[in-house]
Amino acid sequence: MELDFGPAVRDFRDELRDWLAEHLVGEFAEHRGVGGPTDGAAWDVRLAWDRELAAGNWLGVGWPQEYGGRGLGLLEEIVFEYEYARANAPYRATVNALDLLGPMLLKMGSEAQRKRFLPPILAVEELWGQGFSEPGAGSDLASVRTRAERDDGGTSFEGASRPVGAESGGEWVVNGQKVWTSFGIHADWLYVLTRTDPDSRRHKGLTMLLVPADQPGVEIRPIRNLAGQDEFAEVFLSDARTDADMVVGEVGQGWRTAMATLGIERGTTLLPQQLTFEREAEALIGLARERGGLDDPMLRRRIVDAWISVRIMRTTNLRTIAELTAGRAPGPQATTAKLYASTRHQQLGHLAMELAGLAGQIVGEDYGLDTRQRSFLLSLAETIYGGSSEIQRNIIGEQILGLPKEPRP
Repeated sequence: MELDFGPAVRDFRDELRDWLAEHLVGEFAEHRGVGGPTDGAAWDVRLAWDRELAAGNWLGVGWPQEYGGRGLGLLEEIVFEYEYARANAPYRATVNALDLLGPMLLKMGSEAQRKRFLPPILAVEELWGQGFSEPGAGSDLASVRTRAERDDGGTSFEGASRPVGAESGGEWVVNGQKVWTSFGIHADWLYVLTRTDPDSRRHKGLTMLLVPADQPGVEIRPIRNLAGQDEFAEVFLSDARTDADMVVGEVGQGWRTAMATLGIERGTTLLPQQLTFEREAEALIGLARERGGLDDPMLRRRIVDAWISVRIMRTTNLRTIAELTAGRAPGPQATTAKLYASTRHQQLGHLAMELAGLAGQIVGEDYGLDTRQRSFLLSLAETIYGGSSEIQRNIIGEQILGLPKEPRP
């Protein structure tokens, strides 16, 4: 797949391509394409690669220069994501902070928060985990029960560095449980959606807090997935503390902050995934040729259908990019893209495993999975994380098609 974004960014694109060709070598080149949104493979290599990117000033290309970014525009950000995915570079270990928290702070954080947290993110000095989902509130974030209460007595917490300063005037005390925290075991900080009004219901009374992970009140336990990795974690908060000014946005307006974050997550971040799916589709066609699968008309039809699906993803992404660069809000396809990509990728994985036959069921020593097996197993979670397919269908039906809302108890 080749895209030309025009002469305005051609020099930037060429600079990036040259840098990647020069630096994506050695151990980094051996781990091309490793990792993903739910894939913690080769963590140390990916973290080292992020630091290589930081040294070249390639993290946060669209962030303001005063916080360590390059201060470039949206088009350069899109070109970076496209060329990065095209080079099949390792999946960034700092994705939670770079793609979600950082843009959220730029949009809704205070100046003190931006100065304190953005430079360490770009320097790969602090890692972040997202504290949204709970055992009783997965895709339905409005059911969050983790509580946060103000303590204006100024009680200090031991074992954690103070975020901005003791002059902040009191603290928040947080109690509850979060689950499915991506790369949580590596997190130095958590951005946590809490309920600060105990009498509130649903979307009201929620507040977004920044909470240090290195303190006695925070316990992080890894969750091992089907691929044998522990990139997910559950987080237990027991009288965990953070400074009173660690609120992102306004107290009681956490729902607005959370939705802004998820809007970022469901925007241009699907572009790298789409290129990965295209590579998998090409590999599927190669496997079908090797196994004689193209001779079966029914199987051949399914393979063509898989090939068409990744082209539809490409067209959808291009439409979203065109709207973003024109300064318009993305259309309905931005909402349907996540549902379509996750379900079609699962079908692609099932077909690949079917073509592999019995060989696809054999793993290496110490549960060593090949690329095809790992992609298939990890794809099973794609219709759950980031908003389950059931929730996405409700959103599409109610907000885009105007259908009656689903009855609630």
